[in-house]
Amino acid sequence: FADLVLERWDLQCERNGREHRTAEMGCQELVVRRGQPFTITLHFSGRGYEEGVDKLTFNVETGPCPVETSGTRSHFAVTDFPEESSWSAVVQQRDGDSLSVSLCSPPSARIGRYSLTLETSTGYQGTSCYIGHFVLLFNAWHPEDTVFLRDEDERCEYVLSQQGLIYQGARDYITSTPWNFGQFEDDILSICLKLLDTNPKFLRDQNRDCSRRNDPVYIGRVVSAMVNCNDEDRGVLAGRWDNHYEDGMSPMAWIGSVDILKRWKKFGCQPVKYGQCWVFAAVACTVMRCLGIPSRVVTNYNSAHDTNGNLVIDRYLNEMGEQDLRSRDMIWNFHCWVESWMARPDLAPGYDGWQALDPTPQEKSEGVFCCGPAPVRAIREGDLQLKYDIPFVFAEVNADVVYWVVQSDGSQKKSTHSSVVGKNISTKSVGRDSREDITHTYKYPEGSEKEREVFAKAEHKKSSLREEDEGLHLKIKLSEGANNGCDFDVFAVISNNTDAERVCRLMLCARTASYNGTVGPQCGLKDLLNVTLAPRAEKSVPLRVLYEKYGESLTQDNLIKVVALLTEYQSGNVVVAVRDVYIQNPEIKIRILGEPMQKRKLVAEISLANPLAAPLNNCVFVVEGAGLTDGQQIKELEEPVEPQAEAKFRLDFMPRQPGLRKLMVDFESDKLTGVKGYRNVIIAPQP
Repeated sequence: FADLVLERWDLQCERNGREHRTAEMGCQELVVRRGQPFTITLHFSGRGYEEGVDKLTFNVETGPCPVETSGTRSHFAVTDFPEESSWSAVVQQRDGDSLSVSLCSPPSARIGRYSLTLETSTGYQGTSCYIGHFVLLFNAWHPEDTVFLRDEDERCEYVLSQQGLIYQGARDYITSTPWNFGQFEDDILSICLKLLDTNPKFLRDQNRDCSRRNDPVYIGRVVSAMVNCNDEDRGVLAGRWDNHYEDGMSPMAWIGSVDILKRWKKFGCQPVKYGQCWVFAAVACTVMRCLGIPSRVVTNYNSAHDTNGNLVIDRYLNEMGEQDLRSRDMIWNFHCWVESWMARPDLAPGYDGWQALDPTPQEKSEGVFCCGPAPVRAIREGDLQLKYDIPFVFAEVNADVVYWVVQSDGSQKKSTHSSVVGKNISTKSVGRDSREDITHTYKYPEGSEKEREVFAKAEHKKSSLREEDEGLHLKIKLSEGANNGCDFDVFAVISNNTDAERVCRLMLCARTASYNGTVGPQCGLKDLLNVTLAPRAEKSVPLRVLYEKYGESLTQDNLIKVVALLTEYQSGNVVVAVRDVYIQNPEIKIRILGEPMQKRKLVAEISLANPLAAPLNNCVFVVEGAGLTDGQQIKELEEPVEPQAEAKFRLDFMPRQPGLRKLMVDFESDKLTGVKGYRNVIIAPQP
């Protein structure tokens, strides 16, 4: 027999991409999921493959120092039937001079970019030929993969969906902001792999790092550390919370991860300015989904940042309701992190499933700013000793808040207010644009027997003080929505639940605030020295908050923190109530003109009315949507937008991919920033 000569080959990117659900990444390179066969076709010249005469052997390698014992290299011959636990190649069909071969990796293979070579030998003669490279991802569809997720709708949402909603606002006024995850957009996969190769663990020991890339727990921890740059590790984002973002992008202005990841790569892995918690979480979610690990962004309202680990957040207020910064402990209006779905073979049974990962730099874990993966089940059960970082997340959802009122003589009064931490933990529902409340996965119902058991295990003494004991009740209410540009009323509602008359002082103060709990200047104040409450009576005291007072100092978080202090003269007891008021931005209206079809031009009409009494200058619309627009489309308006007038423009775009898509819009100007809107568009496939 003459030597078998390989003339050309076809990696069948399109067909394999469809079968492996990676087609949206385009056909520049082959992208497949582990444990699932993919087909390549070999074309020989002169003669075809003869079984028993010709020997075909494949070689796959990943990483800079591939070695069989680390699982980063494999050498395997074409056989008759697939091998479950290692790489295998099986002849699928022979057709003249061409041969189709089905290759399959084990479901525990290392993920990453592989090179593929083929060795052919006839008798003693052998030749080797480089065939190309491919990328191997985690496979949530394979029952043996550690990221296997049983439900198809969930796999579609948590692995394949390129768009989502992130919950923000305040506990009493939950808002959602659209986000373009864009994990299949051009170049994003390469950037995610570059992120793995930039991480310090890889630079320290390349062989060890690559050999651990079969483990989603390891990958999750690396991603959690690499999305922030606090370890001088060339991480993706720099965090900033002080409302000074002039030398970068305001965290509120982003509407997707693609722009951020591309900037990081373009500027040589310099951190992108700036991120806050939802930006860190969303970028981490993009990277995890891109690598094939089911992931979602979750939001915890009234999130505790317990720096000294005692599960108590001490807040100090003076008699005017102003915060005294003697404690580093904070209560964030909301805090976002990521949950990723994976098995935990490194722990005792029972902790598989959703794991909390928090890329926002807050505290160090094993010397590095990262957090997790922490099994959500372990958080609920109070198993604080398990890996990783469970005490920190447990505190975020369970810590107690004690308000101390510091009186003019320096003495401190403990308020009878046990604030509520860890409320309305939220994520986007599967397949719908509605909110799913997942608080029950993190904690047992308040006051339940199970909750008491968990707190006993976690050595957490839940303060039993309730306002009812004092007989004086204080709540802050809002009449109706508060709109940006308008004045609005808040009410302190005081009730006396006793049979005796009570005489009190009421202090009611409003301040602009940031979502991480810091406050700005006062924008509304009422101090009543003599409030008399008849037995069993209720009183409502209004405070009018004026736009001319809050407009100048309102941060891009659009929050106003209202604090009420009720001091009873006879006993000296103090009751505290706090409420965050969310100031609503105007709505962005989006109209789609034309018939939405793949590769056919569409027009979007986008507009927003200026609700303020002053003109808006330097107005910019930014539009993006995975599969819809070609990257970001930016429109700067030449003219200022006068009060009550409309900022508007028309955008032409040509959808590349069929299916349900979101067109997302961000609006920026000098006086109105971070305004978001989106429109769902169903794109029909090309006929």
